[in-house]
Amino acid sequence: MIRHRPAGSGHPYSDDTEQRSPVHPIAGAPLRLGVRTSADAESVEVELEVRDADGMRSERHPLSPVARSSRGQAVDGGHLASAQARQDRAAGGWELTLPAVAPGTTLRYRFTALRPGDSAETTRWFDCRVATWRPGASDTVRVSGSPSVAARPSEIEVLDDGERILRVRFVLPLTAGEHVTGLGERFDALDHRGERLDSMVFEQYKSQGAHRRTYLPMPFAHIVGGSGWGLHVRTSRRVWFDLGASDATRLVIETETDARTDTEALDLALYAGTPTQVLDAFLDEVGHPTELPDWVFRLWASGNEWNTQAEVERQMDLHREHDIPVGSVVIEAWSDESTFTAFRDAQYDVRTDGGPLRLADFSFPAEGAWTDPKGMVDRLHAQDIRVHLWQIPLMKMRPHPQGQARADADAAIREDVLIKEVAPDGSLRPYRNRGWWFPLGLMPDLTDERAAHWWTEKRRYLVEEVGVDGFKTDGGEHAWGADLRYLDGSHGDESNNLFPVAYAAAYGRLLTSAGKAPVTFSRAGFTGSQAHGAFWAGDENSTWEAFRWSMFAGLSAAASGILYWGWDIAGFSGDIPDPELYVRAMSASVFVPIMQYHSEFNHHRLPSRDRTPWNIAERTGDHSVIAEVRALVHLRERLVPYLAEQARASIRTSRPLMRPLYFDHPADAQVWEYPLQWMLGDELLVAPVLEPGAVEWPVYLPPGDWVDVWTGESVPGGAVVTPRTPRDRIPVFARASSWPGLQAVFAI
Repeated sequence: MIRHRPAGSGHPYSDDTEQRSPVHPIAGAPLRLGVRTSADAESVEVELEVRDADGMRSERHPLSPVARSSRGQAVDGGHLASAQARQDRAAGGWELTLPAVAPGTTLRYRFTALRPGDSAETTRWFDCRVATWRPGASDTVRVSGSPSVAARPSEIEVLDDGERILRVRFVLPLTAGEHVTGLGERFDALDHRGERLDSMVFEQYKSQGAHRRTYLPMPFAHIVGGSGWGLHVRTSRRVWFDLGASDATRLVIETETDARTDTEALDLALYAGTPTQVLDAFLDEVGHPTELPDWVFRLWASGNEWNTQAEVERQMDLHREHDIPVGSVVIEAWSDESTFTAFRDAQYDVRTDGGPLRLADFSFPAEGAWTDPKGMVDRLHAQDIRVHLWQIPLMKMRPHPQGQARADADAAIREDVLIKEVAPDGSLRPYRNRGWWFPLGLMPDLTDERAAHWWTEKRRYLVEEVGVDGFKTDGGEHAWGADLRYLDGSHGDESNNLFPVAYAAAYGRLLTSAGKAPVTFSRAGFTGSQAHGAFWAGDENSTWEAFRWSMFAGLSAAASGILYWGWDIAGFSGDIPDPELYVRAMSASVFVPIMQYHSEFNHHRLPSRDRTPWNIAERTGDHSVIAEVRALVHLRERLVPYLAEQARASIRTSRPLMRPLYFDHPADAQVWEYPLQWMLGDELLVAPVLEPGAVEWPVYLPPGDWVDVWTGESVPGGAVVTPRTPRDRIPVFARASSWPGLQAVFAI
């Protein structure tokens, strides 16, 4: 076997062994050509035809062996699955790096692997054009929006291969005192000046803050300070930002494009005004949040090992026993893990045409995991608990599907509802997931209304008959590669980022068509996600560092227009948090839009890693955790009317519900010294405690009159204060003018 895939797997941050890098060769830059072979290959050479201004010449070069990698990893493994490269365990990697390629060159090449006994295998020919950076015309970047923004693109360059403009690069000015924020959900900082970032939807499993990768990017930024302005690169393709990293006075933007050399290649919107005015103008373009029902502000509870009806009901009983009210339960491990439409252990006849089943088609054995799903949902509703079921936008193909899963896969191919990819011979075939999770799964094209309807109709009975209230729309990051083809004919580099937006929207349409609110709970998104449901910050360990990263994520997401946001309180993965981290995180979660705890599947090994208050108490021996969490959740219950009122105001005004202080005080330099504080609505200032062992915590109070909500003490603003912080209380201050109406919420 010998394989060369010019574009590789499409992993945005790592090259694969068998790819060309860069995919589009750039004049004057090195060019790497790689292949993968079976283990019996003794050597590999490339036959290269170079056509340039001097004519055509042929060359032969040997390749050097290299360590094999796949989908960005050097060895097998990945998120929840270690199967991504098993089929090639014995395969080897080979590469050649050309030191530079000349402008205007066309390359044609093929590889030959030599084996023992002088046998050989040769690939087909591959062609590529060498692109050159050149000055762009003034109209290469079309600028719209506010004419009062002084910043205008300069130093415009284009990467031109002689037929198409592949990238555009330009500069906007940064002046002293300006801060760059927004850019979707970001985990490492609030002010990104001095950083390099990009806008690519990606599943970075844990440590997002360290890697500066995100599930939910947006090519949108606030420039706060000075005159105040913002920008939106109107593209779904990948954009790179140099935010004063190379030169403190220059904001450099580079984006993928696909335009003829004689046309406008890029559309840039510039907005003027305060952060709220900038965000409002952006949301007018991409969609304002849709109001969700008040119950989304109550506690959400979840655990991946709550995988039977008996366990879900037992956990909800324990919440009642401990007087910790739950508003929603998210059931992740409910399905057969094959169709993701049928409850595990349910019995039914396979519908061979792949059409939707109804509740009457199922029977639920008394000894099964789910004995009466509808009865369970009805009982939970009677207890004022809503029910959400987990979803994944893939058709699992490993192990080889059987029964309904096989019928569904055959129907998806027959009905032409899948995303496709370009095969080695140039034909189209169904795309097979290249990510680490559910490797090789088929992927429905949820950006297409017909395909999305086919997919969601299979879940209709869950809403209309079982009665579930929403879906956890997990895993929207699996579309990798420019070689993907969507049903509307668009390529992956244009539509992959849009997939998670369409995913949540499709499930929202299902819910609203069944008379329910469009409550989806997603981790992935892009520009346009603002209008579609709620979000959480993805997968993280139970550490103080991850806690801080999550707070940055919430504030940057809010600055980008995401209203309903939360995170897995104190982390969902690894060993349980200690009581201090758990209660500190729970205290902070009272004052973010979505209050939700969750725990990762641990194969039911003991001791349990559930993030319930009673398990934390039992595991640590600190039983005061339960009373502390009880008081915090009751406080949250009393806070729900305020949150609902402020959410409606946020939708109306575009002032974020979880609002970074620079929104209200853009000219106040002090707010940047205390970035992890926020306004919760218009009346409450929140400062989470983010370090262990703290007995007091510094808080910057902007000018104005404030009241400490725990003591009722009046505190003048315009200064840093250091209130004492018992473990179950974080600093929270109310505007003095609102305190009479809020005092009862804090029960003092």
